[in-house]
Amino acid sequence: MFRRKNKNVKNLVLQPVSVTGYNNNLLQQQFDNKVEDSLERYIHSTVHPSWIHDLDNMKLETVRPIGQGNGGSVTLVRYNQIYMAKKTVFVGSNVKVQKQILREMDVLHHCKSPFIVGFYGAFLDTNGICLCMEYMDCGSLDRILYMGGPLPCDVLGTIVVAMVKGLQYLYNVLHIIHRDLKPANVVVNSAGLIKLCDFGVSGELINSMAETFVGTSTYMSPERICGENYTIKSDIWSLGITIYELATQKLPYAGTDAEEEPAGILDLLQLIVHEDPPRLPDTYPESLRLFVEACLQKDPAIRATPQQLCTMPYFQTALTTNVDIRSWALQYKI
Repeated sequence: MFRRKNKNVKNLVLQPVSVTGYNNNLLQQQFDNKVEDSLERYIHSTVHPSWIHDLDNMKLETVRPIGQGNGGSVTLVRYNQIYMAKKTVFVGSNVKVQKQILREMDVLHHCKSPFIVGFYGAFLDTNGICLCMEYMDCGSLDRILYMGGPLPCDVLGTIVVAMVKGLQYLYNVLHIIHRDLKPANVVVNSAGLIKLCDFGVSGELINSMAETFVGTSTYMSPERICGENYTIKSDIWSLGITIYELATQKLPYAGTDAEEEPAGILDLLQLIVHEDPPRLPDTYPESLRLFVEACLQKDPAIRATPQQLCTMPYFQTALTTNVDIRSWALQYKI
């Protein structure tokens, strides 16, 4: 018995299966996995970043863009087997200013602290400065705050300890002031390390990296707004505002509605200078409220020093509390 052949009524042609696209996708996936495995090992290594003298774009292999940082783009790059975050900051075409920034950043040769982002070096690019820094694969606290809401109390305590110790290192060892402390300038990695970045080594660079005066002024101390001398006490005010924001997911002076925009720049400056300083609601632990209150004293003479903050009950409790920061941070890995 013969089987009747089916007629190809529509004259359809069966195309051969192409494996080229599949193979390309597979190769890309394998490459990405290899990069991630290598990056994971590097992130969790105990080697502290050290200065590399001959960095330039020709020696850096681009892995992927990370995003936009303060005043410039940020890219994940590789130098030999070292992964870095390369931040390109536009500083204009003034060669004198460019060279001044590079000279000022020489101090970072000596920066070795678990609370400060490691620095590999800097070099000139077209109308800009390229800063090569330690890559922190969970991003900044403003990103984490946006994704996850107010920080858990135990996590907040560990972060406060890291921020205070970072400020102490900058001031006591490097003899510099941060000048721009805020959640965007505190970064985390999947090893559970918390570090300060974008601190005020160079006044020219800080000016170039400021995204908007409105954003920066939110964290500015009253005396800085009034044009008085900037000291470590001004950083302590910024620390208090930062803790307030991390605890509440709100900025003081922005109103009670979470969706309400911050006050206009002139109103905001008036509020900071003339109104009572912000205070955390009574729903927060008393030790935390007293700690923030010590940071947010309008008179710099009364405001706490880093050393005084270290003796306060909130700091001492956080210092001795074992918190699994690594598991918490992994939720936000980029």
